[in-house]
Amino acid sequence: MRPCRRVMRTRTQGRRTVVKSNGAAPKLILASGSRSRRDMLKAAGVEFDVVPADIDEAAVRDVFTASNSAADPTDIALVLASTKAETVAAAHPGALVIGGDQILAMDGALFDKPTDMSDAANRLLTLRGRTHQLHAGVVLAINGDVVWSASDVAHLTMREFGAGFVGRHLAQVGETALESVGAYQLEARGVQLFDKIDGDFFTILGMPLLPLLQELRRRGCIE
Repeated sequence: MRPCRRVMRTRTQGRRTVVKSNGAAPKLILASGSRSRRDMLKAAGVEFDVVPADIDEAAVRDVFTASNSAADPTDIALVLASTKAETVAAAHPGALVIGGDQILAMDGALFDKPTDMSDAANRLLTLRGRTHQLHAGVVLAINGDVVWSASDVAHLTMREFGAGFVGRHLAQVGETALESVGAYQLEARGVQLFDKIDGDFFTILGMPLLPLLQELRRRGCIE
């Protein structure tokens, strides 16, 4: 059974954004509400539906790290991506479900998305002048089971800047800063925050896109 179908139209229904539909059940689903991951796939010409996974990410991470004290941030990203994909795949039999997640780590500490603009300012001031890592994972699941996964790590070094600059920067970018664990969008004005970047661009945006596209081609979902 070919797990993808061709696009006919785009519409929004509550939390569910239908990026493609031909009247049949969707066969490729993104189990994430991430605008960045959605935009990546759309820009690549992939046809899919969006069904955000209803999970408590903090609880999943806490349970995993409690039983795996030496867990690598990449492992945590893959566990979260897998939980998202498995949850949605179990509710959509026969669909091929994409799950993705990203963890920001620096000097042994892990960071969540900023909760408000004050938190975003503190995040940028913490990261300035230092190198942090973005660990990204992506998986595919069918009928509740993961059938493929990939991961990658990018290293990013922020330049030095002061609190005044941070305030002006956040005033310009607005609440988009809250959509990223690092409080920045590298594809936009956030690139001005950095001195050095070592890693895949798509990994930084939220998931290793090229390995995913390769696997979708192998499965006949895209050309």
